[in-house]
Amino acid sequence: MTRPDGRTLVRASFDAALAAADPLGAVPFIADHLPPKPKGRVVVIGGGKAAASMALAVERAWPDVVLTGVVVTRYAHGLETRHIEIVEAGHPVPDEAGTNAAARMLELVATLTPDDLLLALISGGGSSLMSSPAPGLSMDHLKLLNRALLASGAPITAMNIVRKHCSAIAGGRLAEAVSKRGAKAVALIISDVTGDDSSAIASGPCSPDPSTFQDALDVVARYRIDLPYAILSHLQRGADGSMAETPKPGDPAFARVTNHVVATAHASLDAAAAYFRAQGITAAVLGDTVTGEAREVAKVFAALAREVREHGQPWKPPVALISGGECEVTMPVLHPRDRNVPKARGGRCTEFLLSLAITLDGMPDTYAIACDTDGIDGSEDNAGAVLAPDTLARAAVLEVVAQQKLDVHDAWGYFDAIDDLVVTGPTRTNVNDYRVILIL
Repeated sequence: MTRPDGRTLVRASFDAALAAADPLGAVPFIADHLPPKPKGRVVVIGGGKAAASMALAVERAWPDVVLTGVVVTRYAHGLETRHIEIVEAGHPVPDEAGTNAAARMLELVATLTPDDLLLALISGGGSSLMSSPAPGLSMDHLKLLNRALLASGAPITAMNIVRKHCSAIAGGRLAEAVSKRGAKAVALIISDVTGDDSSAIASGPCSPDPSTFQDALDVVARYRIDLPYAILSHLQRGADGSMAETPKPGDPAFARVTNHVVATAHASLDAAAAYFRAQGITAAVLGDTVTGEAREVAKVFAALAREVREHGQPWKPPVALISGGECEVTMPVLHPRDRNVPKARGGRCTEFLLSLAITLDGMPDTYAIACDTDGIDGSEDNAGAVLAPDTLARAAVLEVVAQQKLDVHDAWGYFDAIDDLVVTGPTRTNVNDYRVILIL
């Protein structure tokens, strides 16, 4: 059997990773984690990039159960469902559609009885999609907060510490509201964070929150995040003890709440590894917790790829170096006089890949792909891009200079020029980033 070419191999491995995280795919992981049917109603709420596909999977798994509820997902990520309403809203910056959906969720929670079950469908992106301002804050405050966090270079776990303490639904507040009604809650969660910590995914609406208001203030200070006075004042009042903290581990609010992480980044990496092994290629899963500045992480991975290519250590070719996690791209602070600076385009996956291309410098028989499993890498409509040995040479013919594009954070423009973007459309799942470097 003739092995497919390098481009085909890395692209197909991404498809394998996506399939393992698809709530509507061949593996029925939603159905496998549904609880026993309750005596009372089943109310379904939730939010995230996978919310629509999770809701449809629940309807298919429970065709004989009366379901009511509403979930919120990103614009253009909806699906047709029979019973559970799908609302589309803004992401990564929240909007009124998300706020209204979150308000309706809390209204539904307020109708629960002890015989009822709340089924919460949670996935990455839920922090901004289920945007319910804490008392004293407004929707405009949440918009400003999210823009400032996204530009800060802070890791997602740090961002979510701040978000939790500015929300009426995150940081265990949803579980707290369910507990007051005496109902049972089960959260089914698709993880997009390193370590699969349910308290960090979508800012943990049904999970105990180990962080504090003071932790949120520390994040703001550490990353020099410029926030409006109203938000800073809110966080300071919480740190001073003037407001109740988010519910912590051991809080009675979680006595009737269960969290199940039903899909993870590592499972997707394992699925990609199985694909490569079926092609007779060694697969090395380097972990799903890779973080750091995208362009710097790429240099480390390039060094490992060179060791494989030139010395056969620690694996001999052909080998696929597979990793997941979430890198960061720190944007420079621009002043009004910087109006002529080119627009940054792309995201952490294409930035990683462009830095990798520069460092590998056309290394023979080496291919790579870096894509966000939600189908959107940063500012544009692509999931990521593909790298091949001739990537730099083809761009040079077009007078597109890799280092110049990297300097202005325009990795999208670079890969668009040579037609190497990966465009999937909405995947309706999210288990963080997928990367592979294939040395043949």
